[in-house]
Amino acid sequence: MTSSANASDYLFQYVTCRNISAPEDEEQGRKIYTGHAPTTSVLELEDNENVREYLVDAKGKQRRSPTLVHQAIRKTLREAPDQFSVLNSGMVIVTRAAIVDDKARVISLHRPSIINGSQTQGELKRYFQNFDASTQAIPNIKFEIIVTNDDDLIAEISIARNFQNDVHAISIAGRRGQLDELELRIQKQFPDEKLRKSETDLTSDEEFLDTEKLIQVIFALLPESMMKKMDKVDPSNKVFTYSQKTRCLKLFQSLVEDGPLDVYKCCLDLAPIAWSLYKTWKSHQGFQGTRIRSIEREGGEIVEVPDGVIFPIIAAHAAFVNLGKGKTWQINKPPLFSDAELIATAKQAYIDIAGHNPQTMGKSKACYSSLLTITNIYAKIAAATS
Repeated sequence: MTSSANASDYLFQYVTCRNISAPEDEEQGRKIYTGHAPTTSVLELEDNENVREYLVDAKGKQRRSPTLVHQAIRKTLREAPDQFSVLNSGMVIVTRAAIVDDKARVISLHRPSIINGSQTQGELKRYFQNFDASTQAIPNIKFEIIVTNDDDLIAEISIARNFQNDVHAISIAGRRGQLDELELRIQKQFPDEKLRKSETDLTSDEEFLDTEKLIQVIFALLPESMMKKMDKVDPSNKVFTYSQKTRCLKLFQSLVEDGPLDVYKCCLDLAPIAWSLYKTWKSHQGFQGTRIRSIEREGGEIVEVPDGVIFPIIAAHAAFVNLGKGKTWQINKPPLFSDAELIATAKQAYIDIAGHNPQTMGKSKACYSSLLTITNIYAKIAAATS
């Protein structure tokens, strides 16, 4: 791991590094370097020049629940660490001086500070707490190093680099009121939950439910009879519910605007059921002993099962969804059915079909089919004996 040479110098190991300074940079006495570095190189960097420190942990205490940004970083590190350098926007570092040693592939930085990437650094520290060097490779990260002594410029860069881009789809849906009924349905079972309806909700002090994830799990649970009524949807293939969150949001918007109304009503009825199912399976202790490596544990307890494993399981529950006597969609698991059998089937799909990769499992139609086959059998037996 990179270590400081003294109180103000930092030895920054890199994989690739290029000087991309423009003529105006040279004229103003600054330099800009970019490249890739092992993620271990950024763990001990200060972030005192950054306008936003790591939001989840402050002085060893939980300050704020993980936002969608933190969750996305965790998901990449957990499920696709080899893609981290392309899926993560990287880190911007400012330093008063830099000496590049091409032979040793190290840069000596004087008084460096992260000015964009504190959330990434915080999640990387969390990731390496349970890192197993014998089975895991160290991911790389993109970096940009700006060398300048201009304190005013450093402040301006920090502000500018932390400007959040619009998330247009969710903002449009929120402004048009297309998420209002969905929020009301969720609040009937989860009174304190608020849906994220705008890109600004990401940086608010309030906590919001992940609206896009909610819609994804609703479509994963949607029964085939309702799927058949939707345009441009293959009712036999629910892979899109895991891998295409923007498509799911747009499909929901189209249901609000143009129907079919019975499909939209089904989505609203299933919303709290689907979210409760998702939360239950995210930390289902029945996965103990399955040796699925990507499951996150703390103190022996399962705290997070990858979405790639969960989505085929939620989709399999669609076999138990039906329209109740009160014309309300509900889920009724047969008495003989047990989560243990579904977990065992999920484990086999994870090993035999997905090759121990949760992301592959979430994108594999065969994995969804294998789990749905089990629940369909139980649903038919229950129907025949009722």
